[in-house]
Formats: sequence, C-alpha cells, structure tokens
Amino acid sequence: MVKTTPGSSIICTKIVDVSSLATMLWIIKTVTLIKRILLMMNQGIGVRDISVIEGISIGKVLSVLVKSHYRIIAKRHHYTSLEVDEFWTHAGKKKNKVWLIYAYDRKTGEIISFVWGKQDLKTAKKLRKRLLAAGVSYDCICTDNRESFIIAFQSNNHIIGKRYTVGIEGSNCRLRHRIRRAFRKTCCFSKIIRNHLKAFNLAFFYINFGYV
Repeated sequence: MVKTTPGSSIICTKIVDVSSLATMLWIIKTVTLIKRILLMMNQGIGVRDISVIEGISIGKVLSVLVKSHYRIIAKRHHYTSLEVDEFWTHAGKKKNKVWLIYAYDRKTGEIISFVWGKQDLKTAKKLRKRLLAAGVSYDCICTDNRESFIIAFQSNNHIIGKRYTVGIEGSNCRLRHRIRRAFRKTCCFSKIIRNHLKAFNLAFFYINFGYV
C-alpha cells in the first residue's frame, strides 16, 4: 500500500495537466510553423530566406518540404477545353533543364495533370496517357505549334495556335512568381530532384484548392 500525504493527489493531477497543456501548445506551435513554411514556399520565398524569417535551420525548412505528401486529382471527369504547354526549370545543376508538361483548364484555373521529362514527343504522349488513365475527357485540347504536341494530340479535337493558349501562358507566369525554384534568373534551384518535384506538387495543390 502506497502512503500519500494530504493534497498529494491534487499536486500530481496538476503536474499531469501542466504537462498535457505544454505538449498541446508545442503541437499547435509546430503545426502552425509548418503551415507558415509551406505557405511561404508558395509565395516565392526561398529556403534560406524562410530560415532567417522563422529563426530555424535550413535543414528544418527542407525537412518540412521533404515530409510533405501532396498530389492533385482532377476535380471533374469532363472539361470543355484544356490547354497544354511546356515549362522548363533547373534541377541538380543550373545547366540541367527539367521539363514540365501540364494540362490546364482556363475557366477554373485548375491544373488537371502533369508529367516531367524531356522536351520531346515521348513526354507529350505520356501526358495524354495520364489524362486517359485518370478518366479525364475533353471536347478540345489547345496547344502551340510544337511538333510533339501536334503528333501526340492529333487524334483529338486539337486546336493549334498561341491565341488559344493564353490561359496556360498566364499560369506559367504565376508559377514563376509563386515557386522560387522556377524563377528564370536565380541562384535558387533544387540540387536534389526529389525536392524539386515535391515543391511543384505542393504548389499545384495550393493553386488548385485556392490557398494561393
């Protein structure tokens, strides 16, 4: 039998309550910090700048990105018109270009699907297959006159011309403003391809769901 002094149970309860409260406050603080970091990453703020603003290490900022798991799924199965374009970025080193090809709905501003690869026919066909695999249909698809697009989408109702891709060109501009890694003239780029892809997955999710 354990002997207790008067009031000892009350003291123990208070200690437990304080400990639980401290844990809860730490969780809230951590979650809030993570949300701020992710939002800043989609406001054109680089990793080093975020570490200075928040007073944390660069490694901590990168760990938030690496641990993030975001992916986009088309919100509808049918679209009246889709626009497709390519978008170059740097990864690994400044001379290494990584190409993004994606489908965009001008009416809603939604990024429907995307693929990474080279600036070639294989990557364009890969996007078309991904749209089909996702069960996405469309009345027409609009691209510029790049040969890879013409061949890849020739069996669809394909409309060619810069005047029909104004929406996605505007989206390209938005991506270059929102993602520091996508700036044209910058020393900020991902040395690890995984971080590069994670940053774009995050940006696409935030754009599609109206966070930025």
